[in-house]
Amino acid sequence: MNNVVVTDVPRAAGDKIDELAAFGVATVHEALGRVGYVGTEHRPLHRGSRIGGSAVTALCWPGDNMMIHAAVEQCQPGDILVVTTASPSTDGMFGELLATSLVSRGVRGLVIDAGVRDVAELKEMGFPVWSRAISAQGTVKATAGSVNVPVTVGGQTIHAGDVILADDDGVLRVAQADVERGITASKARLAKEEQTRTALAGGELGLDRYGLREKLASLGVRWVTAEEYAKEQA
Repeated sequence: MNNVVVTDVPRAAGDKIDELAAFGVATVHEALGRVGYVGTEHRPLHRGSRIGGSAVTALCWPGDNMMIHAAVEQCQPGDILVVTTASPSTDGMFGELLATSLVSRGVRGLVIDAGVRDVAELKEMGFPVWSRAISAQGTVKATAGSVNVPVTVGGQTIHAGDVILADDDGVLRVAQADVERGITASKARLAKEEQTRTALAGGELGLDRYGLREKLASLGVRWVTAEEYAKEQA
């Protein structure tokens, strides 16, 4: 492991991050071509949060949260801390005290590829966390790692300064270069969905709206009466 703390990470404009985050993870994921999703293992500790921010990354050793403390110093208002370990770990590497420190710096939330604890206290604080595990098992502060280097979470490579979106549907990584495209594409997707919503509310079937009736027929699906089906099965 190359032990470094990178201090001068460029970030996307805060107003653009907020605009993108308002669309939600599922919409932006679809609008950008289904890329960047961290996967199903990282779930919200508490429901109801929707956040977006610039990634500050921390690469730690399993069972050792020293580099999280180093990463806190590099956090700015509007950031999201992203933590992973050099090999798989579910230890409770983060809790109420670290959250208190992050809140004081204006950090919007945490994505961690390991465990957290102090669940009740984090809920009371209203601090959003997406984690792979909950564990009372604590950690030490003994081994050097790195801050603001590329890390891999859920199969996605996250660079410091990437935009992270997180809500009840999961976590999404968006490259800075894709923020504007994500906003434009998400607006178009929402407009299309509103047209579809109106049509479905008016009684149109998805079978016809999406051309699925013809597709099913091309795949060999037939519409038959119950009597015809019974005769075929006899």
